[in-house]
Amino acid sequence: MKVSRITLWSVDLTSHETYYMAEGKTCATVKTHVLCLETDTGLKGWGEVCPIPHYLPAFADGVPSAITELAAQILGISPFGIDAPMRKLDGFLPGHAHVKSIVDIALWDLFGKATDQPLYALLGGRTRADMPLYHSITCIEPDEMARIAREAYATGIRQFQAKLGADADWKADAERLIKVREAVGDGPIVYGDWNCGASKLHATRTGRAVAHLDVMLEQPCKTLEDCAAVRNATGLAMKLDESTHDMATLLQAHALGCLDAVALKLSKFGGLSAMRRARDLTVHLGAEICAECTWGSDIVTAASLHFAASTPQASLLNTCDLSGYVAPRLCPDAPVRSHGRIAPPEGPGLGITPDMDVLGKPILELT
Repeated sequence: MKVSRITLWSVDLTSHETYYMAEGKTCATVKTHVLCLETDTGLKGWGEVCPIPHYLPAFADGVPSAITELAAQILGISPFGIDAPMRKLDGFLPGHAHVKSIVDIALWDLFGKATDQPLYALLGGRTRADMPLYHSITCIEPDEMARIAREAYATGIRQFQAKLGADADWKADAERLIKVREAVGDGPIVYGDWNCGASKLHATRTGRAVAHLDVMLEQPCKTLEDCAAVRNATGLAMKLDESTHDMATLLQAHALGCLDAVALKLSKFGGLSAMRRARDLTVHLGAEICAECTWGSDIVTAASLHFAASTPQASLLNTCDLSGYVAPRLCPDAPVRSHGRIAPPEGPGLGITPDMDVLGKPILELT
């Protein structure tokens, strides 16, 4: 069994509400790419990647060019033994982890279908029936953020990510965290996320203003050293995201003492194969894991859910139903949140089926 056909689609995903973040970053309508790898037996594996602007060193419109460049290396791959062909792709085209991610996910989907196993079984075995979700709150007026938090809490959500820094006002950021914390009461997890958009001074002033509260901080600054300085100055636990993207940065963050929790994202690491290795290291280092991707719809969400479902019990902080934040949905049979939690799809491979009418006409077909 070998890959004999490559098909790629582009779909615009529109957020249900615009996400405002630090340094003028926004996320409204973004482009996701969907990949189908078909074998000479007719089996199809699906992947998805959706790099949002200003987040990764990744360009959505570069995905088709990179897939074309890699096509000769992808065609002929067997879905059995994925690590070897992925290392081959790394050697042929260094970097471009987001493009490797879409290929890797599709190969894992093929592997699961060929062996009649759900991905969570192949990624280490299912450790839980379902996983806790966090709800991401756009950076707007503090009272409105508190309203969104209360509405999400009423649906069963118990973990909340408050975006910070859109107005570069540390007092406003402190008020946002205070009001979201008050809105959901004691117990739920609350953390403020600057997406690398705060200075050490800004984040430290905000953190000290809320240090009496049960809150965490997420990726305030661009470098691990600055994030560690903020953690030391405020005493608040730190979740990392953008600055941890491979084994070396995970080890560096641990050495600096700021690896309390970390977002492991498929597009950052290069797919499920690399994420599995990063997960093992993160568990060993004693940090908790947010299992997700940068952005996207049902296919990449399904991959994240299988990964989360196979993560050791004590090591999973939460996961994210990215497809619940955008339209259109790509797969009508994909899981949805229920009482603040979500379960992985059942069935072999990813366990989801794209709606071909939603995908529309392919932008690339190679054999």
